[in-house]
Amino acid sequence: MLTAHLPSGYISARVAQGRWTIPHAMPVALVASILPDFDMIWFHLIDHGAFHHHRYWVHVPLFWAVVAGVTLPLMRVIARFRPYVSTALLAFAVILLHLILDSIGGGILWGAPVSQHLFSPITVPPDTGHWIASFVLHWSFGLEIIIWIWAFYLWKWRERHL
Repeated sequence: MLTAHLPSGYISARVAQGRWTIPHAMPVALVASILPDFDMIWFHLIDHGAFHHHRYWVHVPLFWAVVAGVTLPLMRVIARFRPYVSTALLAFAVILLHLILDSIGGGILWGAPVSQHLFSPITVPPDTGHWIASFVLHWSFGLEIIIWIWAFYLWKWRERHL
C-alpha cells in the first residue's frame, strides 16, 4: 500500500468508536496506522535505500506481537493505565492492519525470524519506468481507492446523515 494507511486508521477508529468507548481513539489510530512507516526516515537518511524498508524491525509482525504481549498485561495490572487498555488494543490492531495492507503488494516478514522471505499474495511487476507508477497502474491500487472512498464516506456523508 502506498496511500491507504492513514484512511484505514481513520476507518478503524470510526468503527471502534461506534462499538466501544475508547479514549483518544482517533489520534491513536491515525498515528498507529502510519507508525511502521516511520522507518522511512532511517531508510532514506541513514541507509540511503540499501534494502527494502519492510525488512526493518517495525515491519516485522513478531516484534509487534512481543510489544503487545508485554504492554497489554502490564497495562491491565497497573491501575493508572487500565482505562487505556482498549486504546492500546486499537493501536496494535491498526498496526496489524498496516502490516496486512503492506502484505498485499509489498511483502512482509510474516515468518521472521525463521524465514527472511517477504510474503505477499501478489507481485506488482515493474512494468513502468518508476516503481510508484507500477503500483498506481496495477489493479491492486483499486483496493487503496476503495479504502479512500470508504474513509471519505465515513468522514463526509455519514457524519451528516446520523
